[in-house]
Amino acid sequence: MMNQKRPHRFWVCHLVLSTALMLSFSGCGAKVQDLNTIVIWHQMRPDERAILQRQLRRYEERTPGIKVVEIYKETEELRSGFVIASIAGQGPDLVYGPSDPIGIYEATKTIQPLEQFLSKDYLDQFSGSAQTWHNDHLYQIADKIGNHLALVYNKKYLERPPTSDRELIEMSRQIQEKHGSLAGRPNVYGLAWNYTEPFFFIPFLTGFGGWVFDEDGVTPSLNSTAMVNALRFVRALRDTHRIIPNESDYEIADALFKDQKTAMLINGDWSWAGYVEKGIDVGIAPLPMISETGLWCAPMTSPKGYSLSANVPPEKIESVIRLLRFLLNEENQLETVRAIMTAPTLRSLYGRTEIRSHPIIMNSLLQIERGRPMPVVPEMRAVWDAMRPPYQAVMGGARTSEQAARDMQDLALKKIRDMNE
Repeated sequence: MMNQKRPHRFWVCHLVLSTALMLSFSGCGAKVQDLNTIVIWHQMRPDERAILQRQLRRYEERTPGIKVVEIYKETEELRSGFVIASIAGQGPDLVYGPSDPIGIYEATKTIQPLEQFLSKDYLDQFSGSAQTWHNDHLYQIADKIGNHLALVYNKKYLERPPTSDRELIEMSRQIQEKHGSLAGRPNVYGLAWNYTEPFFFIPFLTGFGGWVFDEDGVTPSLNSTAMVNALRFVRALRDTHRIIPNESDYEIADALFKDQKTAMLINGDWSWAGYVEKGIDVGIAPLPMISETGLWCAPMTSPKGYSLSANVPPEKIESVIRLLRFLLNEENQLETVRAIMTAPTLRSLYGRTEIRSHPIIMNSLLQIERGRPMPVVPEMRAVWDAMRPPYQAVMGGARTSEQAARDMQDLALKKIRDMNE
C-alpha cells in the first residue's frame, strides 16, 4: 500500500491548466452531464477490450435506461489526455489503466477517493494488491493484478524452468549447443527479452538487492553497487555467456519466441495468451534467483483498474459506482481469467479449482508475490527517463556500469528538480 505524503506537483498543474485555458478560450467549457450515460476511458488490448464490450452490453441489458460508452486511448494519450480533459471539466466518468499514473491524477485533483463510496466490508473482498492507496486515500480498485514480467519457456526445449541464474545460463548453453548455429548465430537462443527498456531491467536490479528509490519512496537510489552489478550481469549474458541475441527489442524477442527460435523469454502477463493461441506448449515460471545474493529477481507489479473522475457530480455517483461494482464482480473477473489468464483480485476466486489447478495462473500469482509494487509517485517518470540513456549506453559499449549508475542518479535528481520548479 503506497501511503506517501507529498506536496502537489505544480509542474503537472501548470501544464494542464494552460491547456485547459486554451480549451476554454476555444469554447470548450465544462461538459453538461448526461446522468444516464457513463463514459469509460481505457488502454485495454484488443482481447481485453472485447471482454469489456461483452460485459458492458450485459450491463445495459440488465440496467434499462443506462448507456455505457468505452473509449480506447494509447497509454500516454490516456494519461495526459485524462488530466487535461478533467481540469477543463471534460473527460470520462471512469478511467482504467495501470496504477502508476495515480500520483499524477491525485496531484492534479482529477480523481476522487473511492473509500467514501465503497464500504470496508466490500473492500475486504479484494486482495490488498488490488487497492491503490495514496496519501491515505483509495484512488483505484483493480480487476487484474500483475501487469508483471515472468519467465516464459517453451516445453519443447525445457522439461523444467531454471530456478537460479546459474541454471539459466547452463540450460541456455546446452540448448544452443544441441541445436547448433548458422553464420555464428544460434539456431535457437537460450533466452531473449526486450533488454533495451529499463522496465525489463528491474528484475535484475532487485535480484542484486537494488531498488529505484530510497526508503522515503521518492529519492532515487540508482547509484548503487546493486545497479553496477546488475548492469554487468545483463551485459555478460550477451557478451560473455552469449545466450541472448546481440540485439533485442520487444518486437524481436516476441518474434523469436513465436517462431520458436528462443527457448525462454522474459515477458509480461499481457502476452501469454497469445503464445498459447500460437500453439506453443508454454510454461510460466517465476524469474530465477541470483546466486550471489540469494534474492529472487523481482519484477515490478501493478494492478490495472478503475479510478473515479473528480468531475462525476454527486447525483451521478450512485450510478457510476453501481457499474464499477458490476465490472469487478466474480462473474466478470472469472470470464477474464478464463479468456486471457490474468490474475483475479477477488479473494473468493483464489480457492476455485479451475484457478488452483491452472499452472500458468498459479505461477503468475507466485511471481506477483515475489514482485514489488510499482511506485505511483510522479517521481517514477523521472526515474524511467533517467535510467534509459545510460542503460542503453552500457549495452552499446559507450559507458561502464559505474559511469552509467552515476549518470542515472544525477539525471534523475535533475529531472525531479525540474519537475518541482
